Amino acid sequence: MAESSGITSFLETVDIESGERSVLASFDYLIEAPNWTSDGKTLIYNSEGRIYSFNIEQGTSTEIPSSFAVHCNNDHVLSPDNTRLAVSHHTREDGQSRIYTFPLEGGDPVLVTPMGPSYLHGWSPDGRTLAYCAERNGQYDIYTIPAIGGEETQLTNTPGLDDGPEYSPDGGYIWFNSVRTGLMQIWRMKADGSEQTQMTFDESNSWFPHVSPDGKQVAYITYRKGDVAPGDHPANKHVELRLMDSNGGEYRTLVKLFGGQGTINVNSWSPDSRKLAFVSYRLES
Repeated sequence: MAESSGITSFLETVDIESGERSVLASFDYLIEAPNWTSDGKTLIYNSEGRIYSFNIEQGTSTEIPSSFAVHCNNDHVLSPDNTRLAVSHHTREDGQSRIYTFPLEGGDPVLVTPMGPSYLHGWSPDGRTLAYCAERNGQYDIYTIPAIGGEETQLTNTPGLDDGPEYSPDGGYIWFNSVRTGLMQIWRMKADGSEQTQMTFDESNSWFPHVSPDGKQVAYITYRKGDVAPGDHPANKHVELRLMDSNGGEYRTLVKLFGGQGTINVNSWSPDSRKLAFVSYRLES
């Protein structure tokens, strides 16, 4: 988990057409990675290892009880029916991240990935499969596993980092980011791992592609080329949120902000595909 003191976090939304930003709340500590619930009323975020729900209309936060899973990072994902939450929790035994699920209203976590480290990113639209980044044999690749647990399936096998796997709304593709061509770029593959295709080609490092619920656009975060190593996505950098057509092509910059790690690690599209939620930051002297 990142250091929480000395920072102000701003939970924001942006209208993808007008570009208008709205600050929903500010926190004098670190919060990260908002997920939007399917009813459009709540955002789920993490802070200091715990998971919270934020009521947008009331502007209030409530901790989601998660028993022993109190070392969660910013890799939380909602099940398609919004009844369960999957998290990456750093287990007490060895400190490595493993994936667990528990009821969205709170409850006892169920282990999904016995092996670590495993970093969750996607839940298939049919609710049956989780996609994640995992280090196995010294290499970070993309894997899938049944959401109820079982045998994992390796989808990528390249030196360097493959990360951020997330399903398209129709379940046909998994979007991800990969450093295999030098800089971190956005890629797409069939859900079975075939047809791995590079989708961005600009001179920057791009992470965490999130497909809009209507399947038309992809949002992602970009670091300046010289600011970070291609395989790193640190906090407290000047970054951009970009949009591109889900078929590829030119991007447009939606927001420039101070952020990075924690800003948009997980899918934070509004259910109507009209807004994105994200977190920006301010360092306090």
